[in-house]
Amino acid sequence: MKPYRVIVATALSALASAAVVVPAVLSAPAQAAPPTPGPIVKLWNWNWNSVARECTDVLGPAGYSAVQVSPPSDSMSKGGSVWWDIYQPARYTLTSKFGDENAFRNMVNACHAAGVKVHADAVINHMTGQGSTSYGGYGFGKYDYPGLYSSADFHSPVCGINNSDYNNDGWRVQNCELVGLSDLNTGSEYVRNQIAGYLNKLTSLGVDGLRIDAAKHINPGDLAAIKGKLTGSPYIHQEVIQGDNEAITPSQYTGIGDVHEFVYGRKLKEQFSGQIKNLQSFGQSWGLSVPSDKAVVFIDNHDTERNGSTMNYKYGDAYKLANVFMLAWPYGTPRVYSGFTWSNSEAGPPSAGGGFATDANCGNGQWTCFHRQMSGMVGFNRAVAGTSVGNWYDNGNNVIAFSRGDKGWVAINNESGSVTRTFSTGLPAGTYANDVGGGTVTVGSNGSASVTVPGKSAVAIHTGGVSPSPTPTVNPGQVATSFNANVTTTWGQNVFVVGNVAELGSWNPANSIALSSASYPVWKATVNLPPSTTIQYKYIKKNPDGSVAWESDPNRSFTTPASGTATRNDAWR
Repeated sequence: MKPYRVIVATALSALASAAVVVPAVLSAPAQAAPPTPGPIVKLWNWNWNSVARECTDVLGPAGYSAVQVSPPSDSMSKGGSVWWDIYQPARYTLTSKFGDENAFRNMVNACHAAGVKVHADAVINHMTGQGSTSYGGYGFGKYDYPGLYSSADFHSPVCGINNSDYNNDGWRVQNCELVGLSDLNTGSEYVRNQIAGYLNKLTSLGVDGLRIDAAKHINPGDLAAIKGKLTGSPYIHQEVIQGDNEAITPSQYTGIGDVHEFVYGRKLKEQFSGQIKNLQSFGQSWGLSVPSDKAVVFIDNHDTERNGSTMNYKYGDAYKLANVFMLAWPYGTPRVYSGFTWSNSEAGPPSAGGGFATDANCGNGQWTCFHRQMSGMVGFNRAVAGTSVGNWYDNGNNVIAFSRGDKGWVAINNESGSVTRTFSTGLPAGTYANDVGGGTVTVGSNGSASVTVPGKSAVAIHTGGVSPSPTPTVNPGQVATSFNANVTTTWGQNVFVVGNVAELGSWNPANSIALSSASYPVWKATVNLPPSTTIQYKYIKKNPDGSVAWESDPNRSFTTPASGTATRNDAWR
């Protein structure tokens, strides 16, 4: 959160250095298990209809375990001009800039049907700092929220947090106003009941987890008391930013739930801007604020992508490689971030009709849709859960490789030139599809593989992943048909052949035959087909986000001979 425009820049700095004196945490209900295996994806400022569609079309098929959505409560409206108005709640009804309660319910149901849990961003530390009208048409004042809160429900006397307070006066950090936002008295039983009622409303609609905004500015005893009023046991993860030499640390909140590990992204920015060889020892000893089993880790979020403390999508390939590392390395619950593109750091998402967020469109350049580029690595992350790192390699600079038990292996090249060498993968012999780039990797009986890793790229393989069919022997009564397709691909694409007979998947892309890129740009596979049969077929490209691109019409066609073999030499059209 950092929702107040006038001092947004200083607010970002202040939150990163907040300090407070913390009393003993009260006992609280058990924490739900984190969403493992599989990472969280944060679809920030996506409206509910878009999240529902994405769960069905991308997140579920890719294997993302949960989606974190933006605050669903009604908020002060700036007409879509800024992003931070959603962090100034006006009331707890579900009439936000992302859709109404019905759309929210439908989104949750769609995500659940796709096997994806839903986490909601919960803003409970404060109400508004400005404005008088909400997106839902509700009228309010800074300390007057008809039917919900009056001035008696806020910390009094009113005071503002000063930068010096973060090191010198922890009480003020938790009891004074953060960048002018009306600070709720979370020690009040009435306030706790209102907050718990809102959170219980969300879970009654099927919400599985809660991201607690500005948790660092709420006394942990108050949070524990609010948690004690919740029905069920939603997974809780809290925004508690680690700063240097502070009286409050993220570890003081782990009795309530997991904690966002802000140091993680800062450290990876340093390494991917320097030498990634050092990552062999990456872990809590690097100054990370909480242990792996209590950490939600990320390369960036909506705040850090704007304040420069981490990389963001504008870093291009280095950003992508850092996310590959996060999904391959065993630390914390990883969260992949997707928001909207921006040049003005305060600008809101694409919107219309008074500031309501329009549908996310991954083809118009206004949305990053970065999570789609990580779809292959989601399968990797799930496959290697619970395994340890082995077979470490680095070139003394910016090329690293390592295995995860006998389940997965990854090589990351943060240099400009390609690297070709024989790596020890630790995997069983076989041919594996690359999770983050085109082509395949063949692992020998000794677990080694000769691999070319292009510059600013990565290669990742895992057991159980889609692998091309092995070259078949010629079965009696069938025709061994070689498909050789000259196809130019981009990073993450693979090529398949699909056709009108069962041996070619009966036109179902899910059952299509994978081609090997060992002779790139010619992709090859040999398939046993029935003799004396008219075969119709096409080549398709499968993208990292799971979508399929078909070559143009008409269908290709030939008739297999009565016996022997056949060859098809084609070029993508």
